[in-house]
Amino acid sequence: MSLYLCNPHKYLCYPSRAPSFRIFIDHHRPVSSAKTHLASAQTPITPVPRPVTMPVLAVPIATTTLSAIEQSKRLAAYTAVDKHILPEHKVIGIGSGSTVPYVVERIVAQGRELNKDRVFIPTGFQSKELIVMSNLNLGDVDQFPTIDVTIDGADEVDLDLNCIKGGGACHLREKVLAEAANTFIVVADYRKNAEYLGTNFTPGVPVEVVPFAYAQVLRKLRDVLGSPNATLRMAKAKAGPVVTDNSNFVIDAPFSREIMKDPSTILAKIKMLTGVVEVGLFCDMAQAAYFGNEDGSVTVKRKVESRVVEESILPS
Repeated sequence: MSLYLCNPHKYLCYPSRAPSFRIFIDHHRPVSSAKTHLASAQTPITPVPRPVTMPVLAVPIATTTLSAIEQSKRLAAYTAVDKHILPEHKVIGIGSGSTVPYVVERIVAQGRELNKDRVFIPTGFQSKELIVMSNLNLGDVDQFPTIDVTIDGADEVDLDLNCIKGGGACHLREKVLAEAANTFIVVADYRKNAEYLGTNFTPGVPVEVVPFAYAQVLRKLRDVLGSPNATLRMAKAKAGPVVTDNSNFVIDAPFSREIMKDPSTILAKIKMLTGVVEVGLFCDMAQAAYFGNEDGSVTVKRKVESRVVEESILPS
């Protein structure tokens, strides 16, 4: 037989290592009664050890070799953080996507002393979890409407630093943090570096819509604005459409090269459709973009006055 210590309010029994029988301690009886029961057992009770919660590592330990793509993402993220997340920056926006974990990793590597007085604002569930698991201070844009620097990924970036974002369905919150930032920086791998938007990222422009209006918006995108192949984005691990963090749907609307040469114009037209919440076109917002390349170099595109300057940082 086994010895059990039971919680009378939860009716759960916890096994002890001491043999023999079951002991029930009634918290409603006098304490002496419980003592009498224990004394009659004539068997020492071994305390049940409590489970210990292990702390979460701030920076994940790499157990496998990174692929060339992942190495290029990490290279871009590390370089951008080193250049733009400076000691004087106290409010930092953290974007979403596959490159962002490397951004957080590099920020953590700057040390606890620098990060203890900083606040980090997430664009969605993924970045919120990264901030919390890395033991960084979590904040909200309601508390900090002005952000020093926001670093985010992108699905594609053109020659003028216009971006397509929203492949992860976070573009509404991403745009809020990008507009709130004094400096907005994009990090990505070399596949996202394109002459025109829509060159490599072919699903189309992500459009977040309220569920009630999705059919009407879809019809207008197809019949009026020139995206005949616009589709409602469907989920892969659940039945039905993708639902954003804001409880909305997402439409992916591909446009022709001619239309995408002027992304600001099509952005304005889509925004005018009733039911549209936000569009995944980020025009004239990024100050710089960092692209990690296969050879270990980083291509940097940055705005200098009204033009974009490109330079390369060679591996050391």
